[in-house]
Amino acid sequence: MRIDRFFARLEQEPRPPDVPTPVMSRTRLGLLWVTAAIYAAIVAAVCTTSWLVRLDWQVMLFRPYKQWPELHAFLDYFVVLGQRGPTAVLIAAWLGWRCWRQRTLRPLLVMACALLLLNLSVGAAKIGMGREGPHYATTIGSNEMWLTGDIFPSGHTANAVVTWGILAYLATTPTARRTLLVIASVFALGVGATTVYLGTHWVSDVLLGWAAGLLILLALPWSEPLITRIDTAVLRRWNRAQVAPDTSPGAAPPVNGDHRHPELPVSPLSDGDPRPHTQPAVAAGRTSGGRLTTVTVRGTSRPHPAHPEQPVGPATRR
Repeated sequence: MRIDRFFARLEQEPRPPDVPTPVMSRTRLGLLWVTAAIYAAIVAAVCTTSWLVRLDWQVMLFRPYKQWPELHAFLDYFVVLGQRGPTAVLIAAWLGWRCWRQRTLRPLLVMACALLLLNLSVGAAKIGMGREGPHYATTIGSNEMWLTGDIFPSGHTANAVVTWGILAYLATTPTARRTLLVIASVFALGVGATTVYLGTHWVSDVLLGWAAGLLILLALPWSEPLITRIDTAVLRRWNRAQVAPDTSPGAAPPVNGDHRHPELPVSPLSDGDPRPHTQPAVAAGRTSGGRLTTVTVRGTSRPHPAHPEQPVGPATRR
């Protein structure tokens, strides 16, 4: 890449990109309902202590972290890519730069909306089902539901799906969207598998975390009208604040109380009219009472009211 092109991409764009806002298409709506059905099926399978719970126990007793201990050190760091705090700060910094460059608040608003939905939906499910994790399980073969735990669904997995998936959701070109979709999929799948390897989650926790995160990404187009209204309102207020007159102490007062065009010169004969104009043409004459009067020509200004006796031209001299 040429150096000038690289630095050009660091500059602010003249206007927001003309990218169509995602809508809830039939394909997306179909995927949403399929994912919701999978979500409900996983919950039902765990609640009824089905084959999925037996798989949970088999993997837990296999103890992957003891089978491949050489991976433990690396995966302890890799799983951080699913923690909400570090990933939210990292993604927010990137999206904040995009907001400045593209002159829009939409990237950060989309992220805020997605994280709000994530906290509400996943948090409520965790607290409501109260499942204990593998390290706290007491009865072999039990689903460990309705206790004091908070690991169903996996928060690491759902967070990895949402935070990294937002980058693909906000991509402005098809190539960037495909690339970011692959990266988000690798991180989401990797974080979920890592929690099973470390023994912090059941397999069913991870499956439900993937479904929970995907549901949020698929439902985001429903929030786009509200995001657009907030973005428009905030930017409009910001633009008004930028052009407001300076009322700070020591600032120069506006001329004749006019704030419309402070950069234009104002004539002392204009009574606040900011339009530039030349010296008015004046004609002189006498009334029937013998008093001197002046008449302005072609809509020009009258003499300044503060100096009614001041002569306005040679024509007024006797």
